[in-house]
Amino acid sequence: MNEDDANLVEQTPVGEIIDNSELKPSPAPIPKKTILSLKGLRRKYGDFEAVSGIDLDVYSGEIFSLLGPNGSGKTTTIKMIMGLLSSTSGTAQIKGYNCFSEREVVMSHVGYVPDEPIFYDYLRSSEVVRFVGEMHGMRGIDALNSAMPMIEQLELTNDMEEFAVNYSRGMKKKLALICAMLHEPEMLILDEPTNGLDPFATRTLHAMLKGYCSRGNTVFFSTHILDQAERISNRVGILYKGRLAAVGELSELKASLNSDSSLEEIFFLVAQKASENAS
Repeated sequence: MNEDDANLVEQTPVGEIIDNSELKPSPAPIPKKTILSLKGLRRKYGDFEAVSGIDLDVYSGEIFSLLGPNGSGKTTTIKMIMGLLSSTSGTAQIKGYNCFSEREVVMSHVGYVPDEPIFYDYLRSSEVVRFVGEMHGMRGIDALNSAMPMIEQLELTNDMEEFAVNYSRGMKKKLALICAMLHEPEMLILDEPTNGLDPFATRTLHAMLKGYCSRGNTVFFSTHILDQAERISNRVGILYKGRLAAVGELSELKASLNSDSSLEEIFFLVAQKASENAS
């Protein structure tokens, strides 16, 4: 043992651990995996610009809420993401696939619930589930068996032999969610998913979405119900008159606005600021 080592032993109390962490490089942060990417996404109807050049990345494993008042462009944005509407310019991609020109591939990775689900009126709900399962390459009976846990969670067990035409709006939303999740997609895209749901069903839906994302999946949903978005979202985007006025975690939005308010107050501050910039 040399003199320096002897001095170290002498100066270090018994049982004390020497911290050499500063000598070790810090682990590199785990990169976020982008599943949805919007680049300059724009949609015009004549001279009216419904969506004005949105740039946005949504990551695997998160619940992302797109917020905005009625007429702000939420549904138009979702229709472009789903390939139901072509963009005037810009692109929307899911897992690197173009949402419009490669829609068939995109749909294998995505489950979609529109604001107003439409079913064949004179199919029973069990037949709807079997039909959707077969569209995804499943045997009808296997699809129905796979859906049973969700059917029970959403309290539709006693209504599966009813015709969809007789369903309430909330029941149609539940059935649409079951069909959207049937093929175990990596991403759910939901347009105003709690419209028509009672508080009990809304709470069940939120629990289902959190469980879904805990397995590494992603939820992108639009809403104008701010307190719900605040409870379950990892990040939010605020759409105002077709423009993405703000995006980030709630804590980031609070810091950028120097405000410690609720999401509702943040929303109004962002909207006011966007209105002032537009005028």
